[in-house]
Amino acid sequence: MKWSALGSLFLAMNLNASAAQFPEPPIDEKPAPGLKKAVLAGGCFWCTEAVFELIEGVKDVVSGYSGGSKETANYRRVSMGDTGHAEAIEITYDSSVVTFGQLLRVFFEVAHDPTQLNRQGPDIGPQYRSAIFYLNDEQKRIAEAYIRTLNEAKVFRSKIVTELAPFKAFYPAEDYHQDYAANNPGNPYIYFNAVPKVEKLKKACPRLVRGGKKS
Repeated sequence: MKWSALGSLFLAMNLNASAAQFPEPPIDEKPAPGLKKAVLAGGCFWCTEAVFELIEGVKDVVSGYSGGSKETANYRRVSMGDTGHAEAIEITYDSSVVTFGQLLRVFFEVAHDPTQLNRQGPDIGPQYRSAIFYLNDEQKRIAEAYIRTLNEAKVFRSKIVTELAPFKAFYPAEDYHQDYAANNPGNPYIYFNAVPKVEKLKKACPRLVRGGKKS
């Protein structure tokens, strides 16, 4: 992860997003008992993991790699940018508490800038691309409809470039990447990149935050 004060401040200010009310997903899965999974890529997995771990109903978030082969699913190779992998997170959630559509709202509104192609703030390369690896047709439909709604509403100043791809495999990252933000709060990269997103989550989506205001 490369640290850049200018790039980090850009992320923190979220200059590309409109100040208007952020739209809800137009369609969503029906809340139901049981655990489901979602695999999302939105730049550095240290940051996306830190955001989604705070969501009510999320049971586990694992940082890892998706989009490439098992042989290249390691940080050294993925960092070269030629493996097909994206830094991704695998979210296990209770769909009776939080839905896939609600997770996508956090993904688009808070966790990253979906209009940046093959980069995210100070991190550059296809491994930092925006992607949704859908696990079934329902997830695909929900994501497609939401992207269309956000583009039509001109929520962002540029069009969303998030890749929609069928899920093939997810490979957990090395142990030191797991819970990185929580374990390294003094890291400058975390301070300038993950912390502003966490604070934005608490302000933008308080009812989705664990222990947050529900009204």
